[in-house]
Amino acid sequence: MKAYLSLGSNVGNRAEHFSAVIDILTENEPFRLSQVYETEPQGGVVQDDYWNLVIEIDTNATPGEMLARAHAAENARNRTRTERWGPRTLDVDVLLMGNVVSSDPDLTIPHPRMWERRFVLAPLRELAPDLVPAEVFESARGDVARLGTLSSLC
Repeated sequence: MKAYLSLGSNVGNRAEHFSAVIDILTENEPFRLSQVYETEPQGGVVQDDYWNLVIEIDTNATPGEMLARAHAAENARNRTRTERWGPRTLDVDVLLMGNVVSSDPDLTIPHPRMWERRFVLAPLRELAPDLVPAEVFESARGDVARLGTLSSLC
């Protein structure tokens, strides 16, 4: 099945944070990366702009296994959770996993706020345009600017 994960970073070397966790997230499964987008932070906390991308993974992992990969990637980049919507070295969210629907307290799939966030929808739409209808994209909040491929930014 195809799993879609959103990566965001606004502390330190953002390209390095993304590049360093690809193997953790994919576990050698086939994947594709969107381009990197720069976005303004949301949530009201004053901080630097974010870089965001989406990774599409062809996987046999369960939602729990994918969440464990996301946490391992965040831990590998010393993610701290001191302030809600605050600055972070790396944030990894599981957006979608095939047709899986989960309301588990630890992992909701589809991600509950993804349809409101243009910084998620722009890179997701790049990889899977059929998943993001134009009207949904247009109604989402936030400005995004495409920066280029991850390899061009490293």
